[in-house]
Amino acid sequence: MRLLSILVAALAAATLVIGQQAGSAALIGMGVIGLLLAVVTFRSPVLPFFLRIFSSVFAIEYLVFGGAAIAAQFGWWPTTLGLPPVPTSLPTTVGVFAILIYAISFVPVIGRIARIASPFFESDEVTTGNLWPIGPFQVRLGRLAVALFVFLIVINQAQVGITLRISFFSRDMYDALQNKDASAFWYQQLQVFVPWASIWVISGLIELIANYTLLIRWRQFMAKEYSQRWLDHATHYRIALAGTVDNPDQRIAEDTRSFVNQTYNFALPLLSQVSTLVSFSIVLWSVPAVFTLPGTGLVIPGYIFWVAFFYAAAATWITHLIGRPLIRLEFEQEKREANFRFALARLREYSEQIALMVGEPTERAHLARRFGDIVENFYRLVWRRLKLTSFTFSYNQLSVVMPTIILAPYYFAGTITLGVMMQVAGAFDRVQAALSFIINSYSSIAQYLAAISRLTTFEAAIAEAQHGAISEEALGRESSRDESLHIRDATLLLPNGKPIVKLGALDLGTVRSTLLIGPSGSGKSTLFRAIAGIWPFGDGKVGIPAEADIMLLPQRPYLPQGSLRAALAYPAEEGAYDDAAIRAAMEKVKLGHLTEKLDEVDLWGQRLSGGEQQRLAVARALLSKPDWLFLDEATASLDEKLEGEIYATIDRELPHTRIVSIGHRATLRAMHDAIVTMEPNADGTFTPTPAVKAPAA
Repeated sequence: MRLLSILVAALAAATLVIGQQAGSAALIGMGVIGLLLAVVTFRSPVLPFFLRIFSSVFAIEYLVFGGAAIAAQFGWWPTTLGLPPVPTSLPTTVGVFAILIYAISFVPVIGRIARIASPFFESDEVTTGNLWPIGPFQVRLGRLAVALFVFLIVINQAQVGITLRISFFSRDMYDALQNKDASAFWYQQLQVFVPWASIWVISGLIELIANYTLLIRWRQFMAKEYSQRWLDHATHYRIALAGTVDNPDQRIAEDTRSFVNQTYNFALPLLSQVSTLVSFSIVLWSVPAVFTLPGTGLVIPGYIFWVAFFYAAAATWITHLIGRPLIRLEFEQEKREANFRFALARLREYSEQIALMVGEPTERAHLARRFGDIVENFYRLVWRRLKLTSFTFSYNQLSVVMPTIILAPYYFAGTITLGVMMQVAGAFDRVQAALSFIINSYSSIAQYLAAISRLTTFEAAIAEAQHGAISEEALGRESSRDESLHIRDATLLLPNGKPIVKLGALDLGTVRSTLLIGPSGSGKSTLFRAIAGIWPFGDGKVGIPAEADIMLLPQRPYLPQGSLRAALAYPAEEGAYDDAAIRAAMEKVKLGHLTEKLDEVDLWGQRLSGGEQQRLAVARALLSKPDWLFLDEATASLDEKLEGEIYATIDRELPHTRIVSIGHRATLRAMHDAIVTMEPNADGTFTPTPAVKAPAA
């Protein structure tokens, strides 16, 4: 960026010198803007990387267009292109927009957009691409993303240039028609329109491929990034406990998609509209349509341009006033839609329990209320969109005839030709369309800002879960000096802040197996989760043996979607264990009747009984062979005889594993070497007593 800023400064200085010698105010202005641009370019490393891309592109364009403008001043512009020489206003305007990019980077919403977008373009991940005729290649993802994005910017601006060239074709063609000049007409059709139109079509096809490649890779990166941050260190669990954000699944799946599509659909078209505005404004400014203020001798230069500008500016402001509430309504609509989808997913997950309890009428009423919320907000959205659409439709219809009405007096007076009139009408339409970009995109902008807001709050919740008051650091973890597992000076809280467990010291592992007992609600499961490092409410120290492998089996195991083999291997990958080991583990937990279904894909969480699911979880432990195994009522769905057989299997097959269990059955006492009891305190909390030797069976 420093080299680029030096080049811009050098061109700006040269322009100032030439401008002073020629007495050209336009060149002097271009030089002053260039010096400001050099300063902004030099400072651009402080910008988010996404905005830096635009800053660099504008700086390079200033160099290219500025050099072309100076060349035009010396008569070096090639006339064979069929385009007018580059005016000094073009690099000047490009420089102004580059300075504006720097200025708007301090606007909070722009900063949020750039911060969310930048990691993709800075990624060091190595990816594989395939480009004809190079073939397969490996490249850093961020470098590929920047290359694609800049390539698309260049194509978009080239298409603006082609459109500008075709506007001159339109002028010359209509003039040929007016003059009944057949040879000129066919020259324009065959030697001007056909080549340039062909280039435009080819560039559009290339743009389509590059566009889709960029969008899918960008979305893949964001989905992977947010999923990883959500899942790392049990962040998803702590966020759910804290209840700080709703529907994180929607934010990963839908809001990232919306952000990627909308960022692209606003960034590149906006840049294209800027280029269109600059290019066609030059056409409007050069029209020989003079307007003098009534009652004065003051002539307004560029009269047609100013009409288009103020016409679109006024409409933009009115649109903003009408459409501003859409942002809040779009956010609320997305939230209510997600709540309805979540309710449907929960119904499917607990379909058996609902059917057993004949809960369908209640569920229907619940779903009706959820959808009623959607309908209620939807009508608010419709009413607001109706107001906005009424105005934008009226505005767009008026825009069709506005340039013709303005130019007709000059045409009838013979000041302009039919070709000029048609070219200017087209240029007016392009300029007002560029200025009306916000008007025609307001509904999309509202949805875009809602997605940004949802991603921002999601990121804040992740940061809070990883480093804030509900992070895993709330209960400090340390390496124990021996093979035991201990907790020191800990207070465990419920999510509402109420203390539930207080203890000065608790050592586990002095014996091979320990049973934790106590009344329901005394904090036994909470204590397990604190040891596992996922409970965020409380303080104290948890000592874990170095390199220890800990597995916790809850009362209701999680069975992922997929094959039975994958469910048994979880949390390892599906192919982590061979068939012999899996079948042996299944036989030992009395699931031999399922060994022929290992590769069947089914909803196993609904197909297996509660007892079968719990035995499958024990089979996971037999395969994994953890150093510590915590069983949180993990055999509660088994009868006492089968429960005893399962514990005997664990004792026999995992001789080096320390076992800590939660249970209420008296028969469990004989299956453990020690017992820890949750004793009540006067303040309503519970304290686990030191482990005592279990009575003999």
